[in-house]
Amino acid sequence: MKLTFLGTGTSQGVPVIGCRCPVCRSADPRDKRLRTSAMVECGDVRMVIDAGPDFRYQMLRTGVRRIDAILLTHEHKDHIGGLDDVRAFNFVDYPPTIRRVDIYAAPHTAATVRKDFDYAFGDDRYRGVPEIELHEIDESLPFDVGGVNVVPVAGFHSDRFRTTGYRIGPLAYLTDFNRLTAEEERKLAGVDTLVVNALRWERHSSHFCVDEALELIGRVAPRAAYLTHMSHEIGLHADVLRRLPEGVLPAYDTLQITIND
Repeated sequence: MKLTFLGTGTSQGVPVIGCRCPVCRSADPRDKRLRTSAMVECGDVRMVIDAGPDFRYQMLRTGVRRIDAILLTHEHKDHIGGLDDVRAFNFVDYPPTIRRVDIYAAPHTAATVRKDFDYAFGDDRYRGVPEIELHEIDESLPFDVGGVNVVPVAGFHSDRFRTTGYRIGPLAYLTDFNRLTAEEERKLAGVDTLVVNALRWERHSSHFCVDEALELIGRVAPRAAYLTHMSHEIGLHADVLRRLPEGVLPAYDTLQITIND
């Protein structure tokens, strides 16, 4: 299994428009963070987790010509705003094939996708709209993508919003969590690699801070853990790297890791 971090930043990305802090002015490419997204490749099956406003550039940067599915975590624009660009994958083999893209989402997320991209779901669609096959998942049940078993992990983004993480074999990927139940946490037992959001060092009302992410990592005890969805407030990548315990690393855009199945 191969995991590629397509983006590791927050809803504003890093650098933040107009900001002159040391992180936003950093020359270190690891401090340049697009909106959070990842790509998971299991044999011939390629899945993308979230498609935010930077989706087009992220896909161009990877050079891939095919994706098998997009797994959505929740309905906020930094996670679904780029879905219109799936149409490039629809027509990459045209003619003779129009390849629909399978998108998996919990009901609350799927409802927003249908609302925001209503032109992709109407009966009288014009040529060139995204060809989407939207699948509503039951977060209590695993589902299958091309023969790959995917286990949803339900969590809370805040008191108002929910989010969905995913366990794919030895990998678990959680973003925009600020808490999850003990029952859902048990789905993470035995993972080799855990990816979890960590917005900043200070606590936040709708995201794990670093200490909260480290507490979860300590309970799950994966072989390796990576932090994602980091804001400029977390500090320079090099400084964060020095402050984290052994076995926990701050992810950065384009980082690729191989996970033994």
